[in-house]
Amino acid sequence: MIAELAAFNAAFGVVKEFVANGKDLSDCFGLIGQMTTAKEDLKLKADKRGFTSDAEEFAALEKIKQAEDELREMMQYYGRAGLWDDFVKFQAEARKARLIERNERIKKINQRWQYASLIVAGALVLAGIYAMFKVASAIAGV
Repeated sequence: MIAELAAFNAAFGVVKEFVANGKDLSDCFGLIGQMTTAKEDLKLKADKRGFTSDAEEFAALEKIKQAEDELREMMQYYGRAGLWDDFVKFQAEARKARLIERNERIKKINQRWQYASLIVAGALVLAGIYAMFKVASAIAGV
């Protein structure tokens, strides 16, 4: 949680420095991507109760919100017209794609576990049948 917030803040600091030095926002979209990834990771950990308290969670998410507001202003002032709106739309589409990919990965893992359990169950049934024949042959004296 602290690592994600630190990654977000570090990337945002470099973005601010880029803009302050007169560089184009398109030169730092990789860093903006790192910010987005760190934010997603932070939210995921918050959902899993990775914070020690609700106040800590609120403070971290509030810092991110303030930084995003500042990023929005930079995109509106120094970027092309509609850049922020396009960025928000892109984030939403990328989030949906990651969610679909994650769900497919989970589905594959569950399917593999199901196959493994079927194999184990089949092996146990065969071992049981073999044991029954061994016991029956021992009783019959063969």
